[in-house]
Amino acid sequence: MNQQTYRKSFVVGIVAIGAIAGIAVGFFTAHKMKGDMAGMTMGTGGVPGEMSLPAQARGGGVQQTPERAGEMGDMKQMDMKEKPLQGMPGMSAAPSGAVVIPAVMRQLIGVRSAPAGVAVLGQEIRALGTVGYDERGFTQVTLKTSGWVRKVFVDSIGRPVRKGDPLFTLYSPDLLATQDEYLLALRTRGQLATSPLAEVKANAASLMVSARERLRLWDVTDLQMATLEHRGKAEPVLTVYAPSSGIVLKREAVPGKYVEPGTTLYEVADLSTVWISADIYESEVAAVTLNQPASVTFAAYPGETFRGTVSYVYPTLNAEARTVRVRLELPNPGLKLKPGMYGNVTLQTDAVNTLVVPKEAVLDTGLRQLVFMDRGEGVYMPYPVKLGRRSQDSVEVLEGLKEGDRIVTSANFLLDAESKLASTSSMQAMMGRIGMGDWQMRGAHEGKMEGMEGMDMGKGSAEGMQGMKGMESMQGMQMGDMKGMKGMDNMPGMEMGSKKEMTGAETRQTNGLTLSLTTAPEHPKAGPVLLKLTLTDQVGKPVTNAQVVFVYTMPMPGMTDTKVTARHTKDGLYEGTLLFGMGGTWVVTVNMTVPGRPLIAEKFQFSVAGGGM
Repeated sequence: MNQQTYRKSFVVGIVAIGAIAGIAVGFFTAHKMKGDMAGMTMGTGGVPGEMSLPAQARGGGVQQTPERAGEMGDMKQMDMKEKPLQGMPGMSAAPSGAVVIPAVMRQLIGVRSAPAGVAVLGQEIRALGTVGYDERGFTQVTLKTSGWVRKVFVDSIGRPVRKGDPLFTLYSPDLLATQDEYLLALRTRGQLATSPLAEVKANAASLMVSARERLRLWDVTDLQMATLEHRGKAEPVLTVYAPSSGIVLKREAVPGKYVEPGTTLYEVADLSTVWISADIYESEVAAVTLNQPASVTFAAYPGETFRGTVSYVYPTLNAEARTVRVRLELPNPGLKLKPGMYGNVTLQTDAVNTLVVPKEAVLDTGLRQLVFMDRGEGVYMPYPVKLGRRSQDSVEVLEGLKEGDRIVTSANFLLDAESKLASTSSMQAMMGRIGMGDWQMRGAHEGKMEGMEGMDMGKGSAEGMQGMKGMESMQGMQMGDMKGMKGMDNMPGMEMGSKKEMTGAETRQTNGLTLSLTTAPEHPKAGPVLLKLTLTDQVGKPVTNAQVVFVYTMPMPGMTDTKVTARHTKDGLYEGTLLFGMGGTWVVTVNMTVPGRPLIAEKFQFSVAGGGM
């Protein structure tokens, strides 16, 4: 019995000694790994991703074997915090978006640079104009009595006439009767001139004045009145004269035609001065003022420029074309400009001293404008700029550049394409920063750490690492799923794969409107996602006349914005389908335009599951 008890105690002792030895081995192994990783830093020789050995390895006491060199090369991905963009596949030492072009390639593609400088800039506004007549010199010839046209002197359209030239003759019974009445009143006044009765003489004079005034109102001239008094006999046919000088634009007087009061027989326009009407965009209205100089060219007169001024800016806007009409006034010597002709109008604004760059240096993406800045030694960086007025060759820079900055003026599109390719190739390296570090860790070290008891890196549970001290300082290690690890929550640099997912529904209030944004499905996944925006006013009434655009992107280099126009379905509900290409954090900007309110732009952030590389 005593012998059996002794054997059991012996076995228990052996097991205890083995357990203690295993813990000691694990402890010293962990400290050794920590020392090796602390000594691995980025090389300083200018080669991205080059690793240097710890002090012991650089000395003569430790020899770097090929196997150890392979292990250290595989551990490059672990230092993600100190230098997150160097030493990663596809990443260069230049900043994000930068393009490095060798000298030979720069000569082949024709890259040219020029400094941004201050110059005199005058904005040019160009528009298509139409020639019209000066409405102030436009005249219509009408009659105030009925009759028949007898003889026509001006019998064609386009003939020039002067004021007082005879146009046609008219026979009018009313005119004839009024002439006889006037002559009778004139004789009666002469006969009663010696009457002792003052009242009789006054009545005779009143009849004469009344008949004379009626003839004058019927456009009988004073010369025709004098001729009638001298002749003493009514003229059955009276001549109608031109009331103004100009060109005949319309003629309806035909011999034998019966006309009534109000009938237009001629239209005469003065073309010594013409009006030109041009439509400019509403964004250019602020730059146009009265008496502003303007020049016009016509295809009919190549090489000749006609100059005038802005005489009027119309107070209304063409809602369909979004343009405002302006009127120019030009002299027309020799009547070269014909009504209906088209001309190219150029309006010159006031010149100012400002920072300008050549037009060809700017790349307009639709959402923003970019220029490539020459950083020297073949490095080119894209910079966003804010532009102002434009001239024929230059454009004003309001923000983004300063005087003396060298910018690229040729081969911009090639640099832009190269920049996008470089950003796209860098996305694989960026995956380690958005949740792919566990995949890289397993691929690099799974085969070399199988012998370490209690550390199942393939599954990532790490339950056997509870007793390993000293692992807190291992920065840059990203574990795939470490829910089962206790005491590891506060370890710096350890990013857990499972994060709190952002909600798929949110309600905000801005500018007196309430916005409620939801997604279908409720928790977005990579692929098509339906966004539903409910828009109501202060009293809860649905807003149905808004224009809503969803702009979404993933905040990382190389990702561009994508626009989706939302459609109104019912009761203030606007829907649009977005395509999330991969899992991760996506930013959605809701742009809303409501009549009578300022532009609203609200940003929402979503955590999209699934997808990835």
